[in-house]
Amino acid sequence: MTDIQELELGRYRDELKEDLRNLVDKYLRIADWDIPDNDEEKTVRLIVGAIRRMLDQVEKELIER
Repeated sequence: MTDIQELELGRYRDELKEDLRNLVDKYLRIADWDIPDNDEEKTVRLIVGAIRRMLDQVEKELIER
């Protein structure tokens, strides 16, 4: 990534972070509905792990286009 690309992306870091938090919250709410006595900490770790794996998959798919 060039310096200009990094600077441009840097402008959106806070927005990206907020989007990711909202995504985790979305799936956490779904888990709370579907799983009685949900262990929130464990569920957050599972959701974040799934997002990481999907990010890797999406990255690979985008690069291979």
